[in-house]
Amino acid sequence: MHVAIGLVVLVASAAALAALARRFGVSEPLVLTLAGVAASYLPFVPEIHPDPEIILLGLLPPLLYTAAIRTSLVDFRANMRTIASLSVGLVLFTTFAVAAVVWWLLPVPFAVAVALGAVVAPPDAVAATAVARRIGMPRQIVTILEDESLFNDATALVALRTAIAASAGTVTVWQAGGDFLLAAGGGAAVGVVVAYLLALLRRRITDPVLDTTLSFLAPFAAYLPAEGMHASGVIAVVTCGMILGHGAPVWQSAASRIAERTNWRTIQFILESSVFVIIGLQVRAILEGAWSSGLDHRTVVVAAIGVLLVTMLARPLWIFPWSLLIRRIGPTGGVPLTHSAVASWAGMRGVVTLAAVLLLPEDTPQLPVLKLLALVVVAGTLLLQGTSLPWLVRLLHLRGPSRAEMALQKANLLQQATTAGLAELDKWITPDTPASVVDSLRDRVTWKTNAAWERLGRSESELATPTAEYRRLRLAMLRVERETVLRVRDSGSADYEILQYVLARLDLEESMIDRYDETEEERLEPLSAPAAGDTCAHLRAAPLVLDPASPDVCAECVAEGMSWVHLRMCLSCGHIACCDSSVGNHATKHYGSSGHPVMRSVEPGEAWRWCYVDELLG
Repeated sequence: MHVAIGLVVLVASAAALAALARRFGVSEPLVLTLAGVAASYLPFVPEIHPDPEIILLGLLPPLLYTAAIRTSLVDFRANMRTIASLSVGLVLFTTFAVAAVVWWLLPVPFAVAVALGAVVAPPDAVAATAVARRIGMPRQIVTILEDESLFNDATALVALRTAIAASAGTVTVWQAGGDFLLAAGGGAAVGVVVAYLLALLRRRITDPVLDTTLSFLAPFAAYLPAEGMHASGVIAVVTCGMILGHGAPVWQSAASRIAERTNWRTIQFILESSVFVIIGLQVRAILEGAWSSGLDHRTVVVAAIGVLLVTMLARPLWIFPWSLLIRRIGPTGGVPLTHSAVASWAGMRGVVTLAAVLLLPEDTPQLPVLKLLALVVVAGTLLLQGTSLPWLVRLLHLRGPSRAEMALQKANLLQQATTAGLAELDKWITPDTPASVVDSLRDRVTWKTNAAWERLGRSESELATPTAEYRRLRLAMLRVERETVLRVRDSGSADYEILQYVLARLDLEESMIDRYDETEEERLEPLSAPAAGDTCAHLRAAPLVLDPASPDVCAECVAEGMSWVHLRMCLSCGHIACCDSSVGNHATKHYGSSGHPVMRSVEPGEAWRWCYVDELLG
């Protein structure tokens, strides 16, 4: 009972603190760790001694899996060379750099020093991406950090186990190399096999509950067999998760994908929040153990500072030369140096370091001091790098894609999907198909696409945009519909199962209604399209801007007494007309009558163009 109460208090406190950190825009890992440190000194809080196997089996596989299923396999392949350098080369470089300092400062065997180096070598993606989400890093940096963290844990754990075996005198250099290859290759093979078997099952499962249950088993189904054959369970989980995530749109039903995303996001939030509180709760016991270890206190302090500095400096010392080398020999120029600077400073440690230090045998020389050094690295990197990383990103003038830029990309992709869907609709229409059904389908998909384009620009009409009016009116209707169903429920005149079905349908529709607020973000930079115009001859031939043939009004709307939503300019003749969301739809009508292929937005702050023929942004 006491354990259950403790778990409830831990999870509730961690969730509340994480919510407060998000509310005030501060680093969640730092807040949670400091709260754990403060709690460790309260007299009624017991000492925390987590079992390393529980952490490695109960926390690590789910955390890795939930990150892996959201990882783009395409982006991973594009950055594979950089990711391999960080997840293997950098981890080993950091391991031996730290080992040299520990061996020099502390009376421990070199194998034990290597073991500690492996403990503190792998950065934690949770801490880095928490900062990235808060400040908006460029997507390439976030991708590299996330993908690196999926594989560097495996390198560190293999190096740690090899060092522990070497300290016992039971391993040679050749054995260590063989173990590493077995761990990497065997783990990847197990991940592929498990993913293939789970995919076969998923193709035959349509019930979201059963599919979610299978999803919960997936990380452990990959981790346990790999560890049983002395391969890397970490690599097995990551490989399995990336394959399943990539194939989910084909292998799973829509309901199963929605349920999986929601459930795993919840699990990730609970586990991540709890882990950092646990790190903080161990501070008091670790400090007291190291202080009474018998070593001179000055030696302990110097070793702690030295290991922290080497851990932090090893990352830029590896990344910058590698980045410069890739820029010289790579055909695409490699990663920009500003991105390398941010990546070199995003080396916060966390859950893996916490779990790995607990794997050291109890008879390890100076074990309390080694635990303190690992703790100092975790706390120091969270405090120094975690708090200064936003400042560095701002100093280098880096930013992630704005909400407006993402909206432009979403509208472009939705437009392409809608065009393909309408073309498929034309193929399946038969003489027996009612015209009203076809019109309804066309209106529904067109409305969805227009809603995406309406997120761009500012409304020039006195009326709200069509989709904004739809949201307002439909939400009012749904509120009254739900109240009516609830009155029927309270009267007891309908079966409860029927009531639940109708309420679920209303909830589903309300959840699908876009509540985007046009004033949520104030754009400070011009909104331009991605550099994809090279694939379209019409975009290459069209100018970037043209003197308008008329003032910034839709002359057709004025003549017909209509209002417009957004304005577009034909880049062949300069004609100004309204967008597809406007009642008149005069820009598209102009293309239909003139054949002029390219238009551009003339909304304030927007510089994107659109080819009607190829349906491409440029």
